[in-house]
Order: sequence, then structure tokens, then C-alpha cells
Amino acid sequence: MQEFTQSGGVRPFGVSLLVAGFDDNGPQLYQVDPSGSYFSWKASAMGKNVSNAKTFLEKRYTDDMELDDAVHTAMLALKEGFEGHISGKNIEIGIIGADKKFRVLTPAEIDDYLAEVE
Repeated sequence: MQEFTQSGGVRPFGVSLLVAGFDDNGPQLYQVDPSGSYFSWKASAMGKNVSNAKTFLEKRYTDDMELDDAVHTAMLALKEGFEGHISGKNIEIGIIGADKKFRVLTPAEIDDYLAEVE
């Protein structure tokens, strides 16, 4: 990615991304910014109220979290900066399990998780 930024004034990517995956070393999370720089994180956030969300995640995240606990923590972080009522109809959550397959939770699954954290 850095190769594309070698010319002055070039910002080819234009968006920030959180890229998640699972490899031989376990789960991986990278944040890519418009400059082409990328950073590895254990937990991260982007967008409105990012500083509050990152502070929340720093306090709540642990390396030995189970997947359900991680989803609950992510939802609580979302609720911190969310305007309006959070539900399975207005958020999406994707997970990558030990089977190394990505899947998006259904709105019903999200609502079930929300019921557990409220």
C-alpha cells in the first residue's frame, strides 16, 4: 500500500477500513487509512465518537474473551455513540470464528445479543 503513496499528493484509497481475518496466528484486525498506512489492532473503532469507543474498548477488551463476550463488548461500544435506538435493523455485525469463515449476524441474532446486554 505504501508504494502507491510514493508520489506527492497521491491519496488513492480515500476511505478508512477495518479489515478482519483469521490465520494460523489466530484472529487479525487491521485498520487502513487513506494515506495507505495500516495498523494492527486487537480491538479498534472508526467514525463518530471514535475516541470514546476506543477508550471503552481499551478498558473492556481482554485477549482471552470468548466470541459472545466480544460481540457484547462491540455492541456496548456501538451503543455509546449511537444516536437513536440500536437494533438488528440498523446495525450489522460480522464475525470470524475459529472455522476461519466470515459471516454476518442476522437481525434476529443481533436482537438476541442486544437483549443480553440491555
